[in-house]
Amino acid sequence: MANAVTRVVHRCEEAAESLRLDLSECQLMQVPDAVYHLMRHTELKGCNLSGNVITKIPPKFAVKFSLITDLNLSNNTMSKLPDELADLAALERLDISHNAFIALPHAVYKMPKLSKLNASHNHIVEIEVDRLEQTESLEDVDLQENPLTMPNRNALQLVTRPRVVLSVTAADASEEDWDDLNV
Repeated sequence: MANAVTRVVHRCEEAAESLRLDLSECQLMQVPDAVYHLMRHTELKGCNLSGNVITKIPPKFAVKFSLITDLNLSNNTMSKLPDELADLAALERLDISHNAFIALPHAVYKMPKLSKLNASHNHIVEIEVDRLEQTESLEDVDLQENPLTMPNRNALQLVTRPRVVLSVTAADASEEDWDDLNV
C-alpha cells in the first residue's frame, strides 16, 4: 500500500512539470483527494487514469482539472460519468474504452470542444443518433466491440458527421462473402 501511495505522489510531482498527470496502473478505486490537493497549483493539460479499478469520477474532477484537453479513463469499471464533466470546456480527446458503459454518458454530447471519443469495448446497446449528429465539435467516435442493436447500428452507418467506427458483424461479413460470388 505504501508503495502505491509513493508512486501516486511521485507521478503528481512529475505532472507539476509536464502538466500531464499519469495515474495509469496505480490500482486506484477512485481519484484520491490528496491528488486534488497536490495538483491545486498545476494547470493540467492531460490526465491518464487508465488501467485502474475506478468505478466513478467525482463531480469535483471537472472543477479541479478544468483545463485538461486529454482524458484517458480506459480499462476501468465505470458505467457512468457525472454531468459535470460537460464543464470540461477544453477537453478534446476522451477515452472511455474497456469499461462497463451501457450508453454514452450525457456529458459527452455537451462537451464543447470534444473532437475524438473512444467508447469501444463497452456494453453500449443504443446510441442517441440525433444527439450524436448535433454535437458541434465531435469528429471521430469509436464504437467498436459494443453490442449495438441492429436498427441502431444501421442508423449509425448513415451518419456522415461525426465519423463513426463500428465493428464488422457476422452479418456484415457474410454479406461481403456473398458479394465475391459473381455467378
